[in-house]
Parts: sequence; structure tokens; C-alpha cells
Amino acid sequence: MAFELEPLQGANGSQEWLGIYASQGRVARFIIAFGPATASDIKAGQDFNIKSGEGRFIPEAGSDSSVLLADLRKALQAKTQHQPAPAKTSVVFTFANIGENLSQAPGGGFGTKPPGNWTALKIFLGEGDQEGEMFLNLNPKARKGQFSMKDPDYGDLVLGELAKVL
Repeated sequence: MAFELEPLQGANGSQEWLGIYASQGRVARFIIAFGPATASDIKAGQDFNIKSGEGRFIPEAGSDSSVLLADLRKALQAKTQHQPAPAKTSVVFTFANIGENLSQAPGGGFGTKPPGNWTALKIFLGEGDQEGEMFLNLNPKARKGQFSMKDPDYGDLVLGELAKVL
């Protein structure tokens, strides 16, 4: 599920983006903030070096995320429709950067050939047995971002976490 992406000035070496999702006359706005990523010893194939770190989804005042949450429910294959939280809070996540300079295939997958402008991230939300995963893909050059499902079993948990901030 795609959204617009605008760069923001990050503080203390963080990288921040404003996500904007407009549909059906409603506009949802949220900030995605990434702390520094550190390299992992694990390699996911010869073309991918994995880096990880922590980040936050931060709410934006005046955002109307009702349509975004409904569309995310479909994209994440969640069974429950979550409503925006009355008092929004930031949501901390862990991320794994699983590839940079990627191109997107027509079916939605990513690869290194030909090189492109996408960065693929796996996002971990929640804790312990209440942790869920999703993919977040960013293309700063095209100013596009995408949320996508990692596993439909995580849909409700991930959507519940995002409803706290979106």
C-alpha cells in the first residue's frame, strides 16, 4: 500500500520522513524516524548486507487516518478493523534494512538488478509474543513509501500498533 514521502530534518543523526496518505477526501500524516543503523554479521545472500536499528512512528496533529487504517487492514490482511486511538502516542519499532538501491519488480518484489532507488526494511512492532512484523519500503527519489504484509498472522497485531499512532 503506497503513500507519499517527504524528507524532514532529523535530529542527532536520525533520518525522518513525513508520510502522507490521501484517499476519499481524507489525509493521514505521520512521521517515520530512524535512528542510526548498525551492520549485522548476518548476510541474506551475497547481494544483501543487513543493518538494523530502532525507530519510531510519530503522530501528526490534524491527521485523519480512518481511511488509511481501513486500507492497511486489507494490505496487512488483518481480520479486525482498528479505529484511530483517541490519544495518539509514538510507537517504537526495530528495523532491519534488508537492501538498498533496489528496483521493484512488476509483482512487487525487489532485486538488485537493475539497481534502483528503493530501500527495503523489515519493521518489528510490539514485544515478546505480541511482536509482529511488516515490510516498509522507501524510495526517496520518487518520494514514495509502501507498507506491505510480512505474514497475515501478524496483520491484527501490526494494525493495532499502527492505530496507536496513525
